[in-house]
Amino acid sequence: MKVAINGCTLEITEGDIAAQEVDAIVNAANRFLAGGGGVDGAIHRAGGPAIMEDTARRYPEGCPTGSAVIGVAGLLAAKHVIHAVGPVWRGGNENEAELLAGAYRRALELAAQHACRSVAMPALSTGAYGYPIDLASRVAVRAVGDFLVESGTPELVRFVLWGRAAYDAFAAAT
Repeated sequence: MKVAINGCTLEITEGDIAAQEVDAIVNAANRFLAGGGGVDGAIHRAGGPAIMEDTARRYPEGCPTGSAVIGVAGLLAAKHVIHAVGPVWRGGNENEAELLAGAYRRALELAAQHACRSVAMPALSTGAYGYPIDLASRVAVRAVGDFLVESGTPELVRFVLWGRAAYDAFAAAT
């Protein structure tokens, strides 16, 4: 599924985010940038140890929830990995939506600052962090859409989702 926004394309697809041939891949990171499972594990396995070595060296204090940092992509086809830290779902009463939107926005700001024309993004916080996919998809699509309207960059933002339920939720939110 594709939608045009301010000369840019917002795309939604199912697949393996680590296999995307884009300028930047957004990683669903934890605040310690310590590696983990799910999207994070897939990106680290495919990209090799250079990703972890880079984040440990450049960001020894990690990254706060609701923000993002940029690093090397190691063996991935991408030029950069942007490590975005979404919130743990705590029922929706602890600024989760604002933190999630902030993580997406900061990831896109970093992509723009590094002249990335294409970005692949996962459904942040919807795995181990428990954010309900229907709610997270609405926050994500709104945050990305707003950024594209304001900035007109990057040319392509592709949500790469794991499983039909995630795809359906993001398609419905678009």
